[in-house]
Amino acid sequence: MPNFISEDQIEQALVQKLQHLHGFDVLDCHTDNAEDLNDGSDRASKRDVILVDRLREAAFRLNPGIPRAAIESALEKLCERRQAMTLIAANQEIYGLLRDGIAVTFDNAQGQSQQERVRLLDFNVSGNNHFLAVMQLWIKGERGFRRPDVLLYVNGIPLVFIELKNSNVKLRNAYDDNLTNYKAEIPQLFLTNAFCVLSNAVETRVGSITAQWEHYFNWLRADDEKQKIDRAAIRAQGTSLEGVIEGLLPQQKLLDYVENFVLYYKDTQKIIAQNHQFIGVNRAYDVFLQRDELEGKLGVFWHTQGSGKSFSMIFYARKIFRKQTGNFTFVVVTDRDDLNGQIYRNFLNTRTVSEAEAAQPKNSEEMRKFLGQNKRIVFTLIQKFRWDKGREYPELTARSDIIVIVDEAHRTQYKSLAENMRKGLPRANYLAFTGTPLLGRERKTNAWFGGYVSEYNFQQSMDDGATVPLFYQKRVPEVLIQNEGLSEEFYQILEDENLDEAQQAKLEQRFAKEVEVIKRDDRLEKIARDIVYHFPRRGYLGKGLVVSVDKFTAVKMHDKVQRLWKEEIRSLKGIISKTTSEIEKRRLEQRVEFMRAVEMAVVISADAGEEEKFAAQGLTIKPHRERMDRLENGHDIEYDFKAPEHPLQLVFVCAMWLTGFDAPTLSTLYLDKPMQGHTLMQTIARANRVTSWKINEVEKRNGEIVDYYNVFRNMKLALRDYAQGGDETESPVKEKAELFRLLDDAIEQGFAFCHGKAVALREVLGSDDVFKQVGRFESFANLAGQRRMAQEFQRV
Repeated sequence: MPNFISEDQIEQALVQKLQHLHGFDVLDCHTDNAEDLNDGSDRASKRDVILVDRLREAAFRLNPGIPRAAIESALEKLCERRQAMTLIAANQEIYGLLRDGIAVTFDNAQGQSQQERVRLLDFNVSGNNHFLAVMQLWIKGERGFRRPDVLLYVNGIPLVFIELKNSNVKLRNAYDDNLTNYKAEIPQLFLTNAFCVLSNAVETRVGSITAQWEHYFNWLRADDEKQKIDRAAIRAQGTSLEGVIEGLLPQQKLLDYVENFVLYYKDTQKIIAQNHQFIGVNRAYDVFLQRDELEGKLGVFWHTQGSGKSFSMIFYARKIFRKQTGNFTFVVVTDRDDLNGQIYRNFLNTRTVSEAEAAQPKNSEEMRKFLGQNKRIVFTLIQKFRWDKGREYPELTARSDIIVIVDEAHRTQYKSLAENMRKGLPRANYLAFTGTPLLGRERKTNAWFGGYVSEYNFQQSMDDGATVPLFYQKRVPEVLIQNEGLSEEFYQILEDENLDEAQQAKLEQRFAKEVEVIKRDDRLEKIARDIVYHFPRRGYLGKGLVVSVDKFTAVKMHDKVQRLWKEEIRSLKGIISKTTSEIEKRRLEQRVEFMRAVEMAVVISADAGEEEKFAAQGLTIKPHRERMDRLENGHDIEYDFKAPEHPLQLVFVCAMWLTGFDAPTLSTLYLDKPMQGHTLMQTIARANRVTSWKINEVEKRNGEIVDYYNVFRNMKLALRDYAQGGDETESPVKEKAELFRLLDDAIEQGFAFCHGKAVALREVLGSDDVFKQVGRFESFANLAGQRRMAQEFQRV
């Protein structure tokens, strides 16, 4: 904790840097009387937040060819109050006006009707705009006046809200006590808002007007995403705000961010780029400008799982569409239907492309047809580039304005398919997106795409709060000693749940011993019993995935857990009926309530003749397939599992949903399948998503990996290669026992704090004479109730 830094000191340091380093003018609007209009803002009403005189001057200057009457009409449209609209709808509408200009129609000098757009911001030349930092501006709302700390204006338009706190005040108070209230009481301030900044110097976060606190993010790097950050020093010195000042608030960076890094998802959620996305996409964009000399090799964009890769793709495409002239076509290539659908929906739901402009080819022939046309964006599978062996793949187009984005290029049988793709699109430009780095034999991907254009690893993501920490524990010893040297071929076969006959035969013959170990019925029974015990007893009761070695085992595990789950409920009800403790009774009743509400399902891909195949194993697939195919209230099973409030809580899989699948409230993975390398990393990352969804008032603070197969024999190597980028730092995935060490440390800190306040807790707790200590407990409670002491204890 730094020496005390006051809110006023932070404010003064902020505006001085903005003024002297980044060319902002500064206006202090504080008045003792909130009603006083003479505050230097030249507003006609204290309800106003747009500085109309400054806006008018800028609009006249930026639009010399448009009559002033038309400009005045445009400004009236911008300044409408929009009371009938929701805040997000109004913000989205105004953002469109700021970004694209306001359409006006007028008669030109020849008497002809002319249509133009009134520009309010010059995104290309920062010097053509006026930047102003406004301090302590009184704004009248429905319940009186509110006074934000600092507002950043461009051409009289408030684009950035900044709320500051003393260094000894928790930053979340700025969100809960200030920003939330301001949005309710002076919503007009947020109609033009691009983003919000909250800071107490020790910590600084950035977020959009729709973001929950958990989705406010750090901004610690200015230009270099690989910059080493000393977070302890930042906290100790109270310099967290400097990253935002240098990385986001310089004039041209601010304009770039507002223009190219704001999205509206399904018209209800405002998404803004995080630190790593802003730097990474701009690095990729700079490389795109050099595409001719690089011969179309645009590089490899490595951002770890959970860091928003699909939105980075969208920011990248939108910036090229907006800033570069030409008729560009993007081709987004994945290797799995679910990933293809997810990325396609994200592009649609952010209005980056319309259904009419996008293309999702049904087969290889239709894909080749689309690639020969001028579609805006084509979403396809790499498998659709397959071609008859021995035949030369045809050239589909010689266009040089095609940008191919390949997701996880190193994960498929890339060589032959990539060769076909390049023969079909010989002059296209290629950029690879990946959630894991390229290692060993995968380095061939560098030859196809070039070197890394952006790197953001697993460790950085957790450090920045973009994902939650992961903890693992090994539970239930295996029945037999497992093979320590499983072959690479074994892992490759297991990655694909749709085994062909040859693969299935190879698995059963060459790897019979390994498979027998994993699928022993007594072993599976023990694991199922452990899942039934563990799942209802976690802290954060988020959703869970059980990962099994194959489809048959996934179904068998579901059936076992369901049977044992019902037995556990009956057992708990028996205990409840006999307990005499009301506290214990209520606790067990809550557990039963939870268990009764939990729904389970199997999610595996369909297979021809599957009913007969499962029947041969003594299993029934039909009810599971019916659940997988059924729509409930118009929603499929994937939607239900992703929905935090839906009772579908525990799903049994073997390969599906292990990559490119985001369910934020998924907090627990049960692994009983051999895994290694990037497949293992992508799987465990399913549990690292951030969510604001509380369960029984408990927040998701981490994800938990329960290891039944000793998968973490491979974890140290995988983490070194795929999570930390080769950095020699402590592992980003820790044993769950570490949490108990942290708890012990917190208890010791509590004892030490109390001892310093003459509260002898350790002495009292160690005494056998309870009655003699009651009076001392009462005096301790009175001390703890004092506001100052309570605040000091919170900081500890």
